Amino acid sequence: MIHGRFQPFHNGHLEYLRGAAKRCDELFVGITNPDPAHVKPEPADPARHLPESNPWSYVDRLLMVKAAAVEIDLALERVHVIPFPVNEPELWSAYVPDGVTQYLRLFSDWGGEKRDRLRAAGYEVVVLDEGAEKEVSGTAVREALRRAGDWEPLVPTGVARVIRGLERAQSAPHLPK
Repeated sequence: MIHGRFQPFHNGHLEYLRGAAKRCDELFVGITNPDPAHVKPEPADPARHLPESNPWSYVDRLLMVKAAAVEIDLALERVHVIPFPVNEPELWSAYVPDGVTQYLRLFSDWGGEKRDRLRAAGYEVVVLDEGAEKEVSGTAVREALRRAGDWEPLVPTGVARVIRGLERAQSAPHLPK
């Protein structure tokens, strides 16, 4: 299993997805902060709960994950996108199958905190790309989008299509019922 906010799903997440998919037959992708009403502050990552850090809905992000999986020829029947309330470990058993290996990439204090929480909950944790440097962040992509900068090279092509489609849908006039 991999997990993240995917706000939005960017090229670093694509490497995360690819790395975990090579190591398992079925891959669970947990979308964290699935419910805006249950987003909690995290001292190890102080901006992750802010509304401006979470502009896309759970469904928007699910579409991004699927588009990215298709882009790397990952069969969708191998990919299971699920909500993952990372801030509420007491709920994990309701969402995550028993025996799932948790794959992580560690780039911050928050990554170390998640590793420790997952291990304390009894999950096997495998750190991918240990020692690698973070090359792109959701913050950078969101900032480029806000400035109308060059954001598309930072995300997989399929994700760019999803984001453009969502932008068009938001700017379309509402049809009468």
